[in-house]
Amino acid sequence: MLNQITYEYYDTVDSTNDRIKDRARQNADGGLVISAGTQTAGKGRIGRKWESPTHDSISTSMLLRPEEISLDAIPTITVVAAMAVRDALSRLYGLDGQIKWPNDIVLDGKKICGILTEMELKEGKVWYVVVGIGVNVHNRQFPEDIAFKATSVDLQLESVGKQGHRGELTKAIWESFKKYYNIFIQTQDMSGLKEEYESHLANCGQRVRIEAQDNSYEATAMGINNRGELIVDVDGEERIIRTGEVSVRGIYGYV
Repeated sequence: MLNQITYEYYDTVDSTNDRIKDRARQNADGGLVISAGTQTAGKGRIGRKWESPTHDSISTSMLLRPEEISLDAIPTITVVAAMAVRDALSRLYGLDGQIKWPNDIVLDGKKICGILTEMELKEGKVWYVVVGIGVNVHNRQFPEDIAFKATSVDLQLESVGKQGHRGELTKAIWESFKKYYNIFIQTQDMSGLKEEYESHLANCGQRVRIEAQDNSYEATAMGINNRGELIVDVDGEERIIRTGEVSVRGIYGYV
């Protein structure tokens, strides 16, 4: 269980995930959160770089030390983290985001958040898990290759004359994560969270494109199973899409 959260903040780091890894190897306790004003080497899923403009976005990572957790359950923590970000944005700012499986939070069809979960083994068991979260808060411009699919808290609140706050949102995210993670860790699956996750799942019941390295095809997204894997229907055949294997896109765009 996750009982206590402690916070550390740095103006600049290479990667908040890497900082947490260093502290984990020095036997830091679970629940440690490291955040930064900017990252010089932020990481996204599938080896992508995560842009972290100075003091515009949230760059934050948490150390977890789950006891006797199965390796199969680790990828599901990323799905749990997505629920936490969506919940925090809703509670603080009334932003009703959707989750594009497995862990992208989208508002008005654009991505506002990235999540990367990493782990290290010791003597064949999970030694620690790192959950890294990046959220666009004050960003108003994005690199050309992602500008069409990226948004920020401030852009979403512009019509009501409000702005986000990086510090309060960071704490709200981790408090929400604590709530969801403690439900998840009891069963090490999504059985206690599946209904809520699916209620916010973008493209549920709609056609999507599954993009793998050697194959792409269309399917209908049906929901998730208790492992947090996406269930799709391909011409009447049910298939299971696992995290880290493929990208899922809308037929006519990002969502």
